[in-house]
Amino acid sequence: MTKPACPACTLEDVLSHADCWECATCGHEWPREATPEAARVVKDAHGNTLADGDTVTLIKDLKLRGGSGVLKGGTKARNIRLVEGDHEIDCRIDGVAMALKACFVKKG
Repeated sequence: MTKPACPACTLEDVLSHADCWECATCGHEWPREATPEAARVVKDAHGNTLADGDTVTLIKDLKLRGGSGVLKGGTKARNIRLVEGDHEIDCRIDGVAMALKACFVKKG
């Protein structure tokens, strides 16, 4: 089991007790079951952090699966939603639901 970082000072010098964690640096104690989960960070092709509701732009042409259509580079998707899985972005482009990988978009 990996030790969590201290929620008060964010240092990783943490002592393990039977029912709680204790920071050796600042002395802050917190219960074991309240260990915060690491928030998932999704970044675009340029390293900018994406969030729900952002607008993204395709950086290259993408072929659509199951057809002969193509999404052109420069196409914008507004009000994106971040999801778990291989394709991190759910959005609508021209009224059609799409799932995109974050490595093919830029924020803005």
